[in-house]
Amino acid sequence: MKVIVNVYLKNGVLDPAGKATKHALESLGFNGVDDVRIGKQIILDLSDNTTDEQIKNMCEELLANTVIEDYEILKG
Repeated sequence: MKVIVNVYLKNGVLDPAGKATKHALESLGFNGVDDVRIGKQIILDLSDNTTDEQIKNMCEELLANTVIEDYEILKG
């Protein structure tokens, strides 16, 4: 089973990489970019008997820093 975990900073947490990317896009002439947030994507290949609870625990314990990050789990 393929599982994709998208991890991104919570709203209100400063994102210096996003700010630098927005500035770079504007410098290259890409107008109309209101905001940029940088995150990460983790692709897991798990056995079919892995439970949703186990996947959630992976996110909570290792894959995301839940103090400053949110995550979403996508099964494909």
